[in-house]
Amino acid sequence: MRHIKEVLRLYFEQKRSRREIARSLKLSPTTVADYLQRAQVAGLGYPLPEGLDDDALHQRLFPTPPPVTVVRPAPDWPQVYADLKRKGMTLTLAWQEYKAVHPAGYQFSWFSDAYRRYVGQLDITLRQNHSAGVCLVDYGGLTVPVVDGPTGEIRQAQVFVGVLGASNYTYCEATWTQTRPDWIGAHVRMLAFFGGVPEVLVPDNLKSGVKHACFFDPELNPTYREFAAYYGVAVLPARPGKPRDKAKVEVAVQIVERWVLARLRHRTFFTLAELNRVIRELLVELNQRPFKKLPGTRLSLFAAIDQPALKPLPLQPYEFAEWQYARVNIDCHIEVDGHYYSVPYCLLRQQVEVRLAQRVVEVCFRGNRVASHARSYQRGYPTTITEHLPPQHQNYLGWTPERLVRWAERIGKATGQVIESILTHRQHPQQGYRACLGILRFSKTYGPPRLEAACQRALRIGALSYRSIHSILKTGLDQQPLPPAAADEQACSAHDNVRGPSYYH
Repeated sequence: MRHIKEVLRLYFEQKRSRREIARSLKLSPTTVADYLQRAQVAGLGYPLPEGLDDDALHQRLFPTPPPVTVVRPAPDWPQVYADLKRKGMTLTLAWQEYKAVHPAGYQFSWFSDAYRRYVGQLDITLRQNHSAGVCLVDYGGLTVPVVDGPTGEIRQAQVFVGVLGASNYTYCEATWTQTRPDWIGAHVRMLAFFGGVPEVLVPDNLKSGVKHACFFDPELNPTYREFAAYYGVAVLPARPGKPRDKAKVEVAVQIVERWVLARLRHRTFFTLAELNRVIRELLVELNQRPFKKLPGTRLSLFAAIDQPALKPLPLQPYEFAEWQYARVNIDCHIEVDGHYYSVPYCLLRQQVEVRLAQRVVEVCFRGNRVASHARSYQRGYPTTITEHLPPQHQNYLGWTPERLVRWAERIGKATGQVIESILTHRQHPQQGYRACLGILRFSKTYGPPRLEAACQRALRIGALSYRSIHSILKTGLDQQPLPPAAADEQACSAHDNVRGPSYYH
C-alpha cells in the first residue's frame, strides 16, 4: 500500500507525470497507470479520506470478484484411471473424450492436476500405473511349515507370488525351494492360471532367473532365457538396488501374507499338494474381494484390462531343461550327469552346450544342434551313435587303439594287456579311451614299475578296469606278492566284474 499512496500523492499533490512517478518509485509506467485508473474507479484522490486504513484501501482498489456460479461436471476418475492402464491410452486423450461429452467442462491443466490429486489418494498397490500385459514375480519372505507324516520332519515351503500390474490379479503357490526347477515350474503354472502369456515379466535378481545382475545389461540364466523364448515373453529384471521397480509385487507379497498365509497359521499340512490346494481356494477369495477406493475387484479388472492383452498359451507347456557346458574328449563323448554321450568326431576338444531335459539330451555347438540322445540315468555308461565316431581307417588326430597299446607296452607287458583288454571289450574302442588314458596317467603319479605291478595283479584277479587299478595302487596292493592263480579264477578272469576272493587279500 505504501507505493500506491506515494503514487497518489505525487500525481494529485505534486502534479508529476506518470513517467516521472515511475522513475522516482522504480515502477513500470503500466503499473502506475493501473493504480491511477483503479483510484479513479474507486473515486479516490489525495489526500485520502480519514480513517481509511491499508485493508480498506486494498479492498476499494482491488475488490473481490463475484463468485463463479458456473457448475462444471466432474470427470469419472475411476473410469479414467482404469482407461489409462490400457495400451496406447494417454491423459490427453482422456481429457479430449471428457470435453467431447462436456464441452463446457474443465480445461486440460485443471484436469491433469485433479487426476494427480485423485491418484495420490489411492493405496500404493493401486497407485502404480502399469500398462496391461505386465507381470511382476518374486518369492515372499514368509514360509509355510509342512510336516512329513512318516518321519515328523518339518520342511519350510517357499511362497511364489505373481501379480499382473494393471489389474492386481494375483497368483501364489508353495514350492519346496527357490531353485531353477521350482522357479520355472511356478512360472508355467502361473501362466496356466492366467490363461495366457503377458508381454513382459519383471522378476527380482534371483539367481534362478538372473545369472549376472547388472544395472544396464542383466544376463539371464540360460534356462530362464529359453523359457521366455518358448512363451514369447520379454524379461526385464528389476534394477539392482531399485526396489520401486517391483513395488507392486512387494505389496502383493504383503497382501498374500496377510490374507492367505496368516489364515493358515493354525493349520497343519502334511503334503505340498494339500497346502497348494488350500492356497488356491483362498486365492480365489482374494481376487474376488472388492477394492476399497476403486469400483470392482481384481477379477473384474483382470477380465476388462489384462485378459484381453494376454497372448494365447502354446499347445504344450514348457518342459524344464538345464543348460551346461562340456568339452568333447578324445573318445568323441561328453560327460553329463555321470553318463557319456557321443558327439560327432569333428568336434574333438571343442566346448559344447548341453541342454539336459527330463527325457532328451541335446548337444549344441555355436547355436546349432549337433547331437540328440535319449537321456540315460546310468552313471558311468556310454550312449553312442556309430556315425559320431571316426572311420576305422582314419587316424583321427593320431588317437587309435594301436597307439594306446604301444604306449602301454613301453611301461610293461601287463599294462599293454590291460589296455588291449579294455579296448577289446567295448562295443566301440573309443568308449575305452578315457579309462585307458586314466590308467596310463598313473605312471606319472605312482611311477611305471608300480603301475606295471598293479596291472599284473589286475590280470591275475580279473579286475580289468580303471577303478580296480586305482584301488590297487591307492591301497598299496601292488607292492605285495601276487596271489596264486587258481584254475577257476583263470577261467573267468576275462570278465571285468568278477574279481575273486584273492582281490581282497
